[in-house]
Amino acid sequence: QVQLVESGGGLVQPGGSLRLSCTPNIIFKITAMAWYRQGPGNQRELVAQITADGSTTYAQSVKDRFTVSRDRATNRMYLQMNSLKADDTAVYYCHFSMSKGPGYWGHGTQVTVSS
Repeated sequence: QVQLVESGGGLVQPGGSLRLSCTPNIIFKITAMAWYRQGPGNQRELVAQITADGSTTYAQSVKDRFTVSRDRATNRMYLQMNSLKADDTAVYYCHFSMSKGPGYWGHGTQVTVSS
């Protein structure tokens, strides 16, 4: 059974930085990895994605502030978040996609941006 574990969330002041990690318990073939978030009263939204060939896409709201990356050897995924704003407050989830099936979700890590 594949499990994804997010870490790195917490409380940070506006303008601060955090680095999230998503670690799978086993290594398997992945077509894409992504970070989603769900803020209070909002739907879950795509934040950033990185494909198997390294191509990245970002939500407009986080472009130039967030960077998604991966470690090919461990399939660990990261999200470097800089210049954080109150609007970035949310539970952040990682998702791994495979060629078949719905993929896998982590349980989420809370990010709170507040002074």
